[in-house]
Amino acid sequence: MNRMLYNQLVEWKNDLNRKPLILEGARQVGKTWLIKEFGRNEFSNMVYVNCADEPFAKQLFQRDLKPDRILMEIAINTNQRIVAGKTLVVFDEIQESPNGISAMKYFCEDAREQHVIVAGSLLGVVHHPGESYPVGKVDILRLHPMSFEEFLWARGCNQLADALANCEWDMLEGVKTKLEDMLRQYYFVGGMPEVVLNWCTKQDVFSIRRLQKRIIDSYANDISKHSGVESERIRMVWNSIPSQLAKENKKFIYGAVRKGGRAKDFEVAIQWLVDAGLVHKIYRCKSPDMPLKFYMDFDSFKLYLLDVGLLGALSGATPAQMMINNDVFKEFKGAFAENYVLQQLMLNEETVVGYYSKENSKVEIDFLVQTNSRVIPIEVKADENVKSKSLRQFVTIDNADKGLKGLRCSMLPYKDQEWMENIPLYSIKAFLQLGMRNEELFNEI
Repeated sequence: MNRMLYNQLVEWKNDLNRKPLILEGARQVGKTWLIKEFGRNEFSNMVYVNCADEPFAKQLFQRDLKPDRILMEIAINTNQRIVAGKTLVVFDEIQESPNGISAMKYFCEDAREQHVIVAGSLLGVVHHPGESYPVGKVDILRLHPMSFEEFLWARGCNQLADALANCEWDMLEGVKTKLEDMLRQYYFVGGMPEVVLNWCTKQDVFSIRRLQKRIIDSYANDISKHSGVESERIRMVWNSIPSQLAKENKKFIYGAVRKGGRAKDFEVAIQWLVDAGLVHKIYRCKSPDMPLKFYMDFDSFKLYLLDVGLLGALSGATPAQMMINNDVFKEFKGAFAENYVLQQLMLNEETVVGYYSKENSKVEIDFLVQTNSRVIPIEVKADENVKSKSLRQFVTIDNADKGLKGLRCSMLPYKDQEWMENIPLYSIKAFLQLGMRNEELFNEI
């Protein structure tokens, strides 16, 4: 399977100023597979150390943190030569080796010529007691679940993915039925690589749900392992997300987690899930001005799961509801459509995302996205019912002096209406990515 992050790994390899690389990401998003694929293709040899399985790795960073000594021990224990510039050294499940993360500071200072990648579940890496994080001494990349475009690649739809990436609207309209079918599949399967691979080879909806539930169970086990006294509250927040997203107003309500619940009861649990990469937290913005972070209200937010397929499994939505006809586009108050859109938006680490709601009013904008040069109000419609009263008022009346242009994601084809552009749901990532590339080209001119 192809992953877009692969090209960034190649750029890191060829960067003369590179530092040890930490590849972040929640469990099961494909970090190990991607690193091994990269190591096999781009280096003469790869020395892979699984810190959870290799007995010698448990003590590898205990005596001292000198790179020369560490590399020699690895070479002896793996019976492989380690040659700077030709060998990729990988420490996987690094959270299982005490001081492993801290050691990257010394690899940066004393052995930068050696290519080193560190990976591990964020559940362990972020919440690893007794270790100092090597701030400024490492490069960081984050791997997310597979995007819709990567899903198309996995399904063998390369030409369709290329047309989507270039926003070739006329061509996309001609294959609308095919794209809608693929989007329906993506809502059900999601972007977890093991699940996608299973779908590509077996096409068994019940097997997909078993795999997704297994992933959810592994998250529950990790929560118990790494969160201590907060574990019960973390599980309560996690399990409440489907019902939070099924509301008309998707603002997170503490009382929906537990009757009488308040911020002080659950704020630590929520931040734990965010740090672990299992949820995305999107804050309300008081104004659609740049920079958006200046206008964020940190007391009001929405929570989305890292993967739309896991949302379906966690909510108990049946395969029939997700896969037959267009029910998934019409039901559930747009929960799957919004989670899908947010999942695609978060693939760009530089994107700033918020949302807008007006006090004492029904005016609400699903997302505000800040690009290099403007803020884009985005309204998500799950099907072809596209009344945009809130978006029109927001753009043409409430903020008429700001020169905003809205974006509506729906199941209708592309249309430019001057104050707003309508794009098909399946094109959200490609549309914004192409727009940001055009902005960069314009700025260079």
